[in-house]
Amino acid sequence: MPHCAFLSIANTDGWFIDDDLVHPHLRRLGWEVQNIPWNQPTDWNTFDLVIIRSPWDYQQHLEEFLEVLDQIEQSQATLLNSLDLVRWNIHKGYLFELESKGVELVPTLRFEQLNQKTLKDAFTQLNSDQLIVKPLIGANADDTFWIKERESKNWEKPLKIFENKEGMIQPFMNAVVEEGEFSLMYFEGKLSHSILKTVGQGDFRVQEEHGGGVIAIPKPEDALLQAAEKAMKALPESPCYARVDLIRTLGNSFALMELELIEPCLYFRFDENSPRVFAEQLDRFWKQKISTSRT
Repeated sequence: MPHCAFLSIANTDGWFIDDDLVHPHLRRLGWEVQNIPWNQPTDWNTFDLVIIRSPWDYQQHLEEFLEVLDQIEQSQATLLNSLDLVRWNIHKGYLFELESKGVELVPTLRFEQLNQKTLKDAFTQLNSDQLIVKPLIGANADDTFWIKERESKNWEKPLKIFENKEGMIQPFMNAVVEEGEFSLMYFEGKLSHSILKTVGQGDFRVQEEHGGGVIAIPKPEDALLQAAEKAMKALPESPCYARVDLIRTLGNSFALMELELIEPCLYFRFDENSPRVFAEQLDRFWKQKISTSRT
């Protein structure tokens, strides 16, 4: 009987994690499956597949996290997504690579360290009186700030945090609060389901942990699908799973916010077929791998 691990976080309190919805479908297909905290000492040779799912504190322990993934990579287990893809995606510099391939981004400036001049120049360069500042390595909107030009007293915290830390600056997109952020889930390069994430009252973050809401989108509009497909085709390799986050622009196109390949929430709750489809994909991947190894 093959054995699968879903990498998770040790303390799941306060998190919206729905990966357990996949487990019954894997068991029906003959798998043993369990959630394992990524930083729990584990013999990875006892697993056939290790799926990175919800290790949502990894950015606070990046070196340790990558060491664990390297241990998995060197074991008999197969890591999904691949370590090469994780290393490529973990630093948001990947966005500029996608932009060079024709993928539309939210306008983005990159900095090595933040100071008042960098911020003041960004308001001018991005032609916006409201900015978003966030790290180039991060998750869950940690160390992400909404900065307004006329409220310089509120610049103090981001200036301190990014004093010697690289990051990026984007114009605040009103569409985030007026409409929301779209997320399209892909399994083996094929669209599974789509959602719209909305912000909580008085906030700008769409994560459920910050009060955001989620709406299923049964029929995404064509322009949204085309933008997501273009981003997927620009990837350096085909992932086991991906989440494409997009936002509507003033020109009614869709700009890429992020392309999540490491540990995105896949919102299985919002599509009743998606847990089964994901389980069947993993099972099919494993059977193909075994078949290939025997030829």
